[in-house]
Amino acid sequence: MGTPIFKLVFDRKKRASATKEGSVDLRITYDRIQRHVATGVRCLPKQWRNGSVVNRMDAIDMQQTLDTFVAKARRIVNEQMQAGTFDILTICPLISGKQKKEAGEKVPAKPPLMQFLNERATIRKYGLTKDSQERYDRFLRWFEQWGGMQTFGDITEINVLKMDEALVEKKLKQNSKWNNYHRFFNSFILDAIDEGLMNKNPYKRVHIDKEQETDPLERCLTKEEVDRIAQLDPTTDYLRHAQDLFIFQSFTGLSYIDLSAFDANKLRIINGQYVYSGKRGKTNAKFTFMLMQPALNVLKKYGWKLPIMSNQKYNDRLKILAVMAGINKPISCHWARHTCATLLVNNGVTEEIVSKVLGHKSTKITRQVYAKLLDETVADAMSRVEARLQ
Repeated sequence: MGTPIFKLVFDRKKRASATKEGSVDLRITYDRIQRHVATGVRCLPKQWRNGSVVNRMDAIDMQQTLDTFVAKARRIVNEQMQAGTFDILTICPLISGKQKKEAGEKVPAKPPLMQFLNERATIRKYGLTKDSQERYDRFLRWFEQWGGMQTFGDITEINVLKMDEALVEKKLKQNSKWNNYHRFFNSFILDAIDEGLMNKNPYKRVHIDKEQETDPLERCLTKEEVDRIAQLDPTTDYLRHAQDLFIFQSFTGLSYIDLSAFDANKLRIINGQYVYSGKRGKTNAKFTFMLMQPALNVLKKYGWKLPIMSNQKYNDRLKILAVMAGINKPISCHWARHTCATLLVNNGVTEEIVSKVLGHKSTKITRQVYAKLLDETVADAMSRVEARLQ
């Protein structure tokens, strides 16, 4: 018999990704038998290096938590070894504090479900942008108000389906249901399993559609449709403001949150052109674009300060403008971002440049979401090839 070996291991269940945290567990090996104990610490793959937490503002605190956990485990094991009662098969519950109690003793109650969700959300939100933090808060507010699950025991396959039905009644699209609600709940369930509060994940047997309902190309306007909106002559200021904001977005690619934060004082003049750079409110990724003439005209029209309105009012007014322009599409402000990307791609702008304009962290995202060629572009390109072959 040797001495128990302790080692911290990251993401042993292979659940982590570039944007999804993995669990740090303590592995105890003795007499060729291994057991794992969840430490409660989670981080991204890039934040784990050579057995330590790195690249985080709270890395020192998290590492101290791990060191304390390992020290506690060593102490418990040493005490068991000295007493001659050490058993690798039963040591983990002693370390995690979840061992079975003797008859007559009370088993500690699990924390209330909402308390657990709020505590985990506080940890998961750390270091995220305000927009990302608000998405967690929005889910928690809705989940508590819905009230369909009050305890860990309520987290069943049937109740996950009932949760999905409640979201359908909320008239959410498939991708929005998953990205803004189910995805967060699933991550909390994985945390609960890691901490021994649950045994299984109902999402493994329940299919929730994660796909977007329409192709991004179907959520953009053609240049001719953009011109039709630009040529409208609305009779009210609020419609004119929505019209001009949409034109500005269609030639800058800004999302609503970045449109709201637009500051003309940050414009620079490079080679005689106005250039704007910033960081996306959603992902903190950098973006840069040149103000094309239609966008510059809008900005000058309002004295270099855009007539921002609430997202809901903006989208409502865009629906009216679409009807006025004879466009039978349910446009919203995000359509302008797709429209800008499509216009750039179909006019020969490279994916690298489009990616920089949109503030994507890689061209892969641009290629998957926006790099769609209109039929006219494909036809024109093949016509030029045909002419050269004759």
